[in-house]
Amino acid sequence: MTDRSYRNPVLHADWSDPDAVRVGEDFYLVASSFHRVPGLPILHSRDLVNWSIVGHGLARLEPEEAFQTPQHGCGVWAPAIRHHDGLFWIFYPDPDRGIFVITATAPTGPWSPPHLLKAGRGLIDPCPLWDDDGSAYLVHAWAKSRAGFNNKLTCHEMSPDGTVLLDGGRHVVDGDALPGYRTLEGPKFYRRDGWYWIFAPAGGVAEGWQSAFRSRHVFGPYEDRIVLAQGDTAVNGPHQGAWVTTVDGRDWFLHFQDKGPFGRVVHLQPMRWVDGWPSIGSPPGQPVPLWEKPAGWGTPTAPAAGPPFGAQWFWAANPRPGWRSFRPGGGLRLACVPGDTDLRQLPNLLGQRLPAERFLATTTLRLTGTTPDARAGLAIVGRTYAWIGLEHTPDGLMLVHRVAGLGDAVPPAPVDGAAVPVGVLVTPDARCQFLAGEPLRPIGPPFPATAGHWVGATLGLFATGDGGAVDVTPLGIT
Repeated sequence: MTDRSYRNPVLHADWSDPDAVRVGEDFYLVASSFHRVPGLPILHSRDLVNWSIVGHGLARLEPEEAFQTPQHGCGVWAPAIRHHDGLFWIFYPDPDRGIFVITATAPTGPWSPPHLLKAGRGLIDPCPLWDDDGSAYLVHAWAKSRAGFNNKLTCHEMSPDGTVLLDGGRHVVDGDALPGYRTLEGPKFYRRDGWYWIFAPAGGVAEGWQSAFRSRHVFGPYEDRIVLAQGDTAVNGPHQGAWVTTVDGRDWFLHFQDKGPFGRVVHLQPMRWVDGWPSIGSPPGQPVPLWEKPAGWGTPTAPAAGPPFGAQWFWAANPRPGWRSFRPGGGLRLACVPGDTDLRQLPNLLGQRLPAERFLATTTLRLTGTTPDARAGLAIVGRTYAWIGLEHTPDGLMLVHRVAGLGDAVPPAPVDGAAVPVGVLVTPDARCQFLAGEPLRPIGPPFPATAGHWVGATLGLFATGDGGAVDVTPLGIT
């Protein structure tokens, strides 16, 4: 690999269901965030390869009372981002409530309060299209878990200001009528050379493919073609993403690959047009591992590169005042909040996406002013979890390492009141070796990380108890 090439994935972290838009020479990407707060992360790039977080579309999830505790698999599903009439627009679904719209004059915000465009259960993956004549449309998919059916794409005429749908909608693509199609979803709407285009994935997140549909009329009929699939590569289920065009007129496609505990990582594929259809990746339409960079060469960046406790962090539910405060020198203080012993149910779990396929995360913990049973630690949390940290017990302050459902992975060990170094080493097979001490040494057997509900595993910090706090030094990731 040279400085003029890139290697996939360009984002090896859980930036699920990516959509992107170019404005001038800048690219902006938005991803689904599900139950995590803040929601709708917005990333920026100049070259489609190096990305940094510039903000979030949602500071909190609504309705407030519904997201006081972690709502796994709920919240913000696949969004679409567009730039139209001087505004940035994000259309996003809450599968239990409907389709919402927010706008801003800049991607960094402030963003408008969510406007409910279409109420209902099972409405997912919305994407707008403003046509050349000023009319506007919206396409969306369906979640069988809420609506009772799926595998169909529905199109509405929409007011140009994005505030109301003007008809009841029509199914413009019926996956049940297409041989081999299942779980057709994630549509993105485009216009090119007199054709209406809907890019949409099918087949499921782990084993699916990317299709393109075209019609001379917005409501169809549409013809289809599979334009990206795994083929003989190791990239399973390559699909659902964004078609973007660089300033020099070249076309590209950003999509995800489901990598279990690491989440839905983002790949970048070259795209060209052959016989009037998009051809994505290398012939016959399969992912490339290595390619020439699109433009600009960019400055190497990654979303986790920022302030020690910056925009890469999220809560497991809407946060409350006092959960977090900052200390001089970049340290963090987490209040010990009464809560469940099950880390999957803690609203005050402060986490981030696993930032790479191999990394070492380290910090130090000092538990202060606490009451009996206060706990604090560094955790890997998915459908199961493990953590290492400190606990106040009747026998004093202990270093503990616990695994969900199994209890103590090693016997608790007494520690003094000094800060205790802890860490976790994650390898490409998603095995997590917890560490403690100075120098750091392995504690207990490796723990196999697992994905969460529609998300990858979370690298998290927490503190529970009836009073007191834990002081945390900036998380080091190498």
